[in-house]
Amino acid sequence: MITIYHNPRCTKSREGLCELENLNTEFTIRKYLDEPFTKEELKEVIQKLNIKPIELVRTKEAIWKEEYKGKELTDENIIDAMLQHPKLIERPIVVNGNKAVIARPKEKIQDIL
Repeated sequence: MITIYHNPRCTKSREGLCELENLNTEFTIRKYLDEPFTKEELKEVIQKLNIKPIELVRTKEAIWKEEYKGKELTDENIIDAMLQHPKLIERPIVVNGNKAVIARPKEKIQDIL
């Protein structure tokens, strides 16, 4: 089953959702700002993305710049920051089984189908 971690206020996230809808395949939508990740879920998604936690952070967000930028942070610290401030999580994330992509651009979704 395909899942999109979606923020409806984000243009890129809406584009990713539209791309999935155009594929005529079943998928679930998880609005991660309304239904936040658990620590285990976030770690699992990062593992499926095959990236370091910092690569999932929206480092241009004000909250990142104000509270975290320039500090020495462990992967665990970065994950905790994303859990505390879900707005920091890059979007949309599309997961298909054991594979996942940050769908920016939306065409990246094709990589995991």
